[in-house]
Amino acid sequence: MRITPGGCVLELALIPNARRNEWAGTHDGALRLRLLAPPVDGAANQALLRWLADEFGVRLSQVELISGPTSRRKRIALTCTPAQRDQWLANLPPSLSSTTPG
Repeated sequence: MRITPGGCVLELALIPNARRNEWAGTHDGALRLRLLAPPVDGAANQALLRWLADEFGVRLSQVELISGPTSRRKRIALTCTPAQRDQWLANLPPSLSSTTPG
C-alpha cells in the first residue's frame, strides 16, 4: 500500500473464480485476493471495486482501477480519510497487516 494525500493506492494480485472473496496473503509484493467473480467482460474488476468500497466503507465512486484491467495484477486508487484507511488496516488479518504501512 502506498499512502497518498487523498487516500491510498493498493497493489493487488487477484485469483478470480474463487469460492469466496477473501484476502489470501501476499504475492510478489502485492496483497493477494481471492475473488468470487469470473474474469469475464470486466465482471471481476467490477466485483473487486465493489468489494473494496465495502471493505473501506467508501462509495464505489471513490475506488478506481488505475492499472491492470485485463491482468491479474491490479493497482487501485482509493479516496478515503486516514481514519477509514487505519480502520481497514486494523481489520486485516495479522499476517497481512504486517506487510502494509500503517
